[in-house]
This record gives sequence, structure tokens and C-alpha cells, in this order.
Amino acid sequence: MLSSPAWVTLEVKYPDRATAFYEAFLELDVRSETPEEAVLAAGDTELRLRAPGTVPRGGLHTHYALTIPEREYDHWYDRLDERFDLVEHTFGDARSLYFYDTEGNCVELGERAVDGDGVTGLFELVLEVEDLPAALEFYTALGFELVDDGRDEGRVRLSTGDLDLELWSPRLGIADARGGVHVDFGVVAEDPKSTARAVADDALAVTSVEEGVRIRDPDGHYLTLVSE
Repeated sequence: MLSSPAWVTLEVKYPDRATAFYEAFLELDVRSETPEEAVLAAGDTELRLRAPGTVPRGGLHTHYALTIPEREYDHWYDRLDERFDLVEHTFGDARSLYFYDTEGNCVELGERAVDGDGVTGLFELVLEVEDLPAALEFYTALGFELVDDGRDEGRVRLSTGDLDLELWSPRLGIADARGGVHVDFGVVAEDPKSTARAVADDALAVTSVEEGVRIRDPDGHYLTLVSE
């Protein structure tokens, strides 16, 4: 059983500059920082900013979505609108705003009925895949549940309940966002080893690492299952 996101990693040329961006505009706290990688707190999720040179690499042109409290949405919109050409979209009664960071990643801030202040966590991540039906089969075997079948449009949406995962064929989405390539992300799993065994025959690699069990999917994305 899968639950909450643990981290998402973005590849950046200069971690110090990207860190300054996220500190200034999203007010994220820095947990650790080296010349090669910075780790920031996006609520309960880590945002890892990694320089080129290590494997797994961080994701490129990744679209991902962070949660902010409903009561703060207008404040965030007004604040960011001074600096960015924002795109706004409404999903039912929930609003989201979109803008781009220094590396071309599309950042979404979505209002939710949550406690706390500022960014409270990651709720959506988009992966670009070559073979959408095969990727859908792979991630449902891992334990993601299909919640929106848009295969005719080149996209599907899956969920653990705490994290929505979108799989996109190469395409442009809202705000011209793209799914990330070679994304490195972590998800909490009740039993990482048995969960990984469900896709071992189809994965490019399954490896035990310090943080849990790392799976490399057929599109080259790295998903690490970490214990609760």
C-alpha cells in the first residue's frame, strides 16, 4: 500500500541560485545544502535541487503541484503576480495558479482545506512516458489507483490518496507544462520490498538503497519506496 510523497528532485544547474529562488518566492526552509544538492521543506515533502552529475538525476521541465491553504490563495496570487505571468485554472471549486521556476519547471500552487501556513506539501507530480498504456499498467501494479482515464487525450491520473500521479505522453498541458523526464521521487509504502516485487519483471532495475527500495521504471524515472 502506497501513501504520501516523501520527495521530488529537480535537476538545476546551480543549486544555490535555485535555492534562493524557492526561498524568496515560496518561502521554503532549507534543510541541508551542499554545492551539489540542496534539500528544502515543502511542507511534509522534500524538494531536492540537484546539480547534474549524479544518478539518479533530478527531473527536467517537471510539472508538479504544491498545496496552500484556501485562506491564503488570494495572498499568494497577488504576491506572485507582481513577478510572474501567472496562469490560473479552476478544478471544480478549487483554484490553482501556475508559474515557472528558473529551470523551466512548471510550479502549481493549489488551494486546499488544510491547516498550517504557506506551502504544506506536494499533491501532484507529472511524468512524461513513451508508452502510456504500459506505464499505466506498471504504476497500477505498484498500487496507484486510476482516478481519471484520459488515454484518448494522452494522459491518465492515478492516486495513492495522498499523491496524484499524472502520466503524460509527450504533450503540453495547462500553462504549456510538460511532464518531467528522468524524475527522481519517493513515496511512502507499507511494505517497500513486497511492493517492488510486483513490478520487478518490468522494471529496468530494482535496488535496495539506504532510504528504501529504488525502482527504475521503463521510462527511466526513479521511484524509491520508503518505509512508513
